[in-house]
Amino acid sequence: MMSERPVSTGNEVFARRESRVRSYSRKYDVVFEEARGSLVWDTEGREYLDFLAGAGALNYGHNDPDMADALVAHIRGGGITHGLDLFTRPKMEFLEAFEGLILEPRGMDYRVQFTGPTGTNAVEAALKLARKVTGRRNVIAFTNGFHGVSQGALAATGNRDKRMGTTLSLPDVTRLPYDGYLGSVDTADLLDRMLSDHSSGVDEPAAILLETVQGEGGLNVASRPWLRRIAAIAKTYGALLIVDDIQAGCGRTGSFFSFEGTGVTPDLITMSKSISGFGLPMALLLLKPELDIWKPGEHNGTFRGNAHAFVTARVALEKFWGDRSFQEDVVASGVLLGERLTQIAKLVPGARVKGRGMMQGIDVRDGSVAAEICRLCARQQLIVETAGPDDEIVKILAPLTTPTQLLHHGLDIIEESAAAGLHDVAV
Repeated sequence: MMSERPVSTGNEVFARRESRVRSYSRKYDVVFEEARGSLVWDTEGREYLDFLAGAGALNYGHNDPDMADALVAHIRGGGITHGLDLFTRPKMEFLEAFEGLILEPRGMDYRVQFTGPTGTNAVEAALKLARKVTGRRNVIAFTNGFHGVSQGALAATGNRDKRMGTTLSLPDVTRLPYDGYLGSVDTADLLDRMLSDHSSGVDEPAAILLETVQGEGGLNVASRPWLRRIAAIAKTYGALLIVDDIQAGCGRTGSFFSFEGTGVTPDLITMSKSISGFGLPMALLLLKPELDIWKPGEHNGTFRGNAHAFVTARVALEKFWGDRSFQEDVVASGVLLGERLTQIAKLVPGARVKGRGMMQGIDVRDGSVAAEICRLCARQQLIVETAGPDDEIVKILAPLTTPTQLLHHGLDIIEESAAAGLHDVAV
């Protein structure tokens, strides 16, 4: 006869059974239970303000009621859940909304590939397709870039720890300096020189892969002239330009795509995180029609037909991108965020604001200071994280729908924590 296990009264099961690979829970050692908008509650009923938003997967906040109603209605009505790449009504309605609300108003003509449900899988698909189209192997990636943790995407990721140092073989990527990495040196000119010199040791690339705002890499922002120059270089040397918009897309920088207004038209665009609108797994690869040379099933995945994600993604597009009011609100929130962070940065000697739109943070130039600020924020029930090569940046990824009052409240907590944290570290 099996013995009865005592009812758990805490979070012991996590320590007992979950892998040590977990990270966020080490800083927030509570059990979360409910969430609405920009707020979450733990099992003790304590309220937290969320400035992490699922690392950018919840741009529209937690449990948007319209998405929830549509999803519940779909499930209760016996709507299809899983469809591989079969034609389904949820996929059809998502594609129609994406075409009508996103692509056509921007004059963009792309095919939509549903990859496996993660951003790293979309990156893998983009790299595979670029190599298939061009017949080349090399890919140009940039310092501080982050593109995922499967092996192909990991090869293009800059951070040594994420690449596990020398323990993995990650070939066929040449890493060059991102915009601003070498100070006043124009790194686009450097790339052009390397590709034009047959003795540089840099093979002709299949693709050039970049983020317009480097999220995990430290909120580094590529200038418009640099982006245009990189796009021109890609065209000159027959490489495909891949923009990784997994974190910076879906409105995070103020426009649906982070490259809007730059004059750049990528060949391939990867999207994930907030594309489902509800935190459900979903990822896309947008590709120019002439590049769609896949054989049937050549890049596939069991969960590329997540109908629940299609349902909520359609509602997100219709609710937030049907007119310009939402985008205007996000731009205004980004301005407010930048102004407040600029004032807070003055509390920390040498600190500066980095990022763009609702993807900004404070570089305090010291990982221990940033960690202490986040620890003090957690004590006041604000969820916020760090970024950068040495986790030296306090990074704000609040939901784009965060009301102004709550945004100010969270920034007040960060301001208080920055003043106290600098003192605590010094002591």
